[in-house]
Amino acid sequence: MGAGPLVLLPELAPAAGAVVGLLLGSWLPRGRQWLVRLVGVAACLIGAAAVLASWDGVPHRAFEGSYAVDTATQAGRLIVLGGTLLVLLLSADAVRSHPRETEFCVLVLLGGAGTMVLTGATDLLLLVAGYLLASVPLYALAGFFADAPGAEAALKYYLLGALLGITMIAGVTMLYGAGRATEYAALSRNLPAAPSALVAVGGVTVLAGLLFKIGAVPAHFWVPDVAEGASAPVAAFVTTVPKVGGLIATFRLAEGVLPAGTARWPLLFAVLATASMTLGNLAALFQEEVRRLLAYSTISQVGYLLLAVVVAARSELAEPALLFYLLAYAVTNLGAFAVVAGFPRARRVADHRGLARRRPAAAAVLVVCLLGLVGTPPTAVFLGKLEVFSAAVDGGQAWLAAVAVGNTVVSLFYYLRWLVPVLAPAAAEGGEPRPGGRWALPVAAFAALLSLLVGIGGGVLLPLLDGPLLP
Repeated sequence: MGAGPLVLLPELAPAAGAVVGLLLGSWLPRGRQWLVRLVGVAACLIGAAAVLASWDGVPHRAFEGSYAVDTATQAGRLIVLGGTLLVLLLSADAVRSHPRETEFCVLVLLGGAGTMVLTGATDLLLLVAGYLLASVPLYALAGFFADAPGAEAALKYYLLGALLGITMIAGVTMLYGAGRATEYAALSRNLPAAPSALVAVGGVTVLAGLLFKIGAVPAHFWVPDVAEGASAPVAAFVTTVPKVGGLIATFRLAEGVLPAGTARWPLLFAVLATASMTLGNLAALFQEEVRRLLAYSTISQVGYLLLAVVVAARSELAEPALLFYLLAYAVTNLGAFAVVAGFPRARRVADHRGLARRRPAAAAVLVVCLLGLVGTPPTAVFLGKLEVFSAAVDGGQAWLAAVAVGNTVVSLFYYLRWLVPVLAPAAAEGGEPRPGGRWALPVAAFAALLSLLVGIGGGVLLPLLDGPLLP
């Protein structure tokens, strides 16, 4: 193990919470299944407390060295547990007294546990296990309400995930044949001497699965359909939490496993980053449905986050920049989706007309989140983008930083296109959107406040995110 049992408690807490919740829900009457949600909330809080208690700055290994507990893992755990907790609260209105309320909470907890496995995996086999655990529960969540849009979203999500999951396993097989090992440390030693074509094809196919998980081009097709067809809490979860594990896993591969002599990996990641941010922003310009707009926004955000992966092996700023940006993106995106969940009948941009007049608090939260996604100071995404752009320049990719700045300017147009009707007077008395439920808007307000606090306190947080990355 290399450390005490406390070091794995963050992963065990949501997994145990899922098991306990499933058993408890089997005996509870329908009206009291909300107790399972409390079990999930407690599991997330216990896991977060365990992360803080074990975060001593000293990296550890577990499971015969196949799992690393370092700064990236610890930060990823906190973000995933916090995001899972917010989604459990956000979904209270949507699934309260639902016949399968217990199953919903259990699936969210299992998806969060799988994502945490991705953050610390340093073995290809464990990476595949984390991918599956972070994918299969989400397929069920996408079609949870068994309506036509949800069923269509779940089918598209599953088919693409299954295809790229099999592709990923094929890539693991090729890298194992080339490097005679599955551990990252052994692969980093053996792959430079292996046939470059085999390593290149194996690396690309492994990355295909991770690109699906983070919703990057060209594996992004599921994102707008799931965001629109699934319920708002599920859309918030699948467009936020799995990206944390997927991007940290991609960063580990780029930083220490994929040898520079087999392919021009930084150029490949630069092309993927450029394509993701550009396609996401251009597609969002023409969206009227707010969930699809946010879906394409998440694709563009992945493009910015991939800048840190491009310079993973070239800049010491890359790791803290990526981790901080992931935290900033998670709280801001969850806040935006929480506002959408709070007004379930306002599905289009024009439906939010007059929101500021009758619901000024909700409008203020939406303004903070949308301008935060642009990268407006003092929100957290502003500092996250600044750090990622600085890392790109420090790693010799100034041209890529310039492309990202240009895309940020483009993104301002579609966020403002949403905010204009929000701040405009309602067309008729009672025409403004009306809230539904009690939990969504408080969750949105908390996320927006956290976005501001993280942005203001970035100078304190960034040094904590700068630590050694175990291969």
